[in-house]
Amino acid sequence: MGLILNLETATTNCSVSLAKDGELLSVRENNTPNYSHAEQLHVFIAECMAEAKIALTDLDAVAVSKGPGSYTGLRIGVSAAKGLCFSLDVPLISIATLKSMASQVKGGYDCIIPVLDARRMEVYSAVFDIDLNQIKDTEAEIIDEHSFTVYAQDKTVHILGSGAQKIKETRSHDTISFNTDCVPSSKEMAVLSFEKYVENDFEDVAYFEPYYLKDFMLQTKKK
Repeated sequence: MGLILNLETATTNCSVSLAKDGELLSVRENNTPNYSHAEQLHVFIAECMAEAKIALTDLDAVAVSKGPGSYTGLRIGVSAAKGLCFSLDVPLISIATLKSMASQVKGGYDCIIPVLDARRMEVYSAVFDIDLNQIKDTEAEIIDEHSFTVYAQDKTVHILGSGAQKIKETRSHDTISFNTDCVPSSKEMAVLSFEKYVENDFEDVAYFEPYYLKDFMLQTKKK
């Protein structure tokens, strides 16, 4: 049995889910521009466990979204996950944030391109096919009117995430579809973390670090 706690803190969405063999048992999340992770993450963990009537000591693993994303958000999520793994003596699973986002798309496109706002005209991006095979490496890139056009020449393309609006605004007409409201969620992590659990694909708890991709930049809460 794989009873896994999933933590997603890479962006503005503070999200926690508990899943058994990839099936969701409970979810708590709150998407706010004020980055409420420090205040809400451990509350959400406790609420998820209580709703499912399961103790932390029953967990088989803890999964965390590894980035890219907010430096502070990632640090909070990874610190919480590592603390739980150390105290409970369970394995740590890391999930690529952009792959988790791509898994929200349920068919209809040849290419799925999750993009996260990386300030100015940059985005964090990766490209996946419909089977979630990654066909372009994760990177921070400056966008313009030509960004990702190569994939739209002979494929249907869906771009989703907080960076999608920037890309959309660079184009006067386009065959690419956009979802500008998508945020990473622990709900999609459930299946991905169970797959890694079955494969014994675990991280070294002592040495694991988030995938920042860019140097730290101070973020302040929006008023």
